[in-house]
Amino acid sequence: MDNLQQQQAQRQVATWLLIGVGMIIIQVLLGGITRLTESGLSITEWKPITGALPPLNHTAWQAEFDKYKGTDQFKYVHKYFSLSEFKFIFFWEWFHRTWARLMGLVFLVGFIYFVATKKFNKGMVKPMIILFILGGLQGFIGWFMVKSGLVPQKYFVGHVELTTHFIAALGLLCYTLWFALSMLIKKHQLVVHSKLKNFLLGILVVMFLQLIYGGFMAGLRAAVIAPTWPDINGSMAPAGMWELSPTTVNLVNNPLTVHFIHRGLAYLLLILIAAWWFKSKNITGNKLFNRLKLAVFLLVLTQVTLGILTVLNAVHANRLVVLGVLHQFTAMMLLTVIVSLIFVVRRKAV
Repeated sequence: MDNLQQQQAQRQVATWLLIGVGMIIIQVLLGGITRLTESGLSITEWKPITGALPPLNHTAWQAEFDKYKGTDQFKYVHKYFSLSEFKFIFFWEWFHRTWARLMGLVFLVGFIYFVATKKFNKGMVKPMIILFILGGLQGFIGWFMVKSGLVPQKYFVGHVELTTHFIAALGLLCYTLWFALSMLIKKHQLVVHSKLKNFLLGILVVMFLQLIYGGFMAGLRAAVIAPTWPDINGSMAPAGMWELSPTTVNLVNNPLTVHFIHRGLAYLLLILIAAWWFKSKNITGNKLFNRLKLAVFLLVLTQVTLGILTVLNAVHANRLVVLGVLHQFTAMMLLTVIVSLIFVVRRKAV
């Protein structure tokens, strides 16, 4: 009976964690919409508690608008904004921050409940502490990112800060997912194959680099400067890729170079996943593994297709928002499947 109760408790905790995974995914998508609608600097202060409420009357709205007018983004990019247009971008930044507060509340209430009902075992305590630390760190990074755009001669948040915020969110997503998988997946669902495991880890490294350059693409608006495919403005390796000095700076700060690398990593990721898929075709009889294997292949094909469509429609603002968010969502789905496969495939039997 005790063992049955323990299994039920683990399923409940895992379900709570998976709810958290879903909320993190939504939060990252809201962040993508916030970036694509240029809403990130609309709220110029960090008020973790009182900021949960939006302005409730015309005077309060005007006060927020006046604060925004002090930013260089308003002075040089949105100087013709009306109050109603400001309300639109304010909404997305406010919603993004409010969803973060709601996530924190869901994790906190769940934590208190499971502690009170004694459904946590000793092995769960340390991961829970790490989870809360990562969540708090993500909030700090988010405000640090916003501050990077609230300085003179900056019209948007810094692309490095934006990418740091993005990658930290994905780190929290993967950690939470891994924690849930440890309570859901049984021994008979695991696959022992050291070569496939090592291959998957290599794919994860490439995926990690690709996500970093995806963040750089978004922050530098690199899709807009080369809305063509398969070439990049008429060339496979466009002129101007190495015009910044020193040369290494181009790898991070040159939009053309970032665009070129992002595309190259996408093609490499597609090739690697296809090769891994063929290497794993002889493994049969494991339903979970086979479903994940099919999912990773279909997702990478979808992701490449969405990437191409996003680039081709980059100059159309409304299309860019829709396709950009879909591209980001598929990237997160691909990441979660890769992480799940890494959990399932082991070097040796447990």
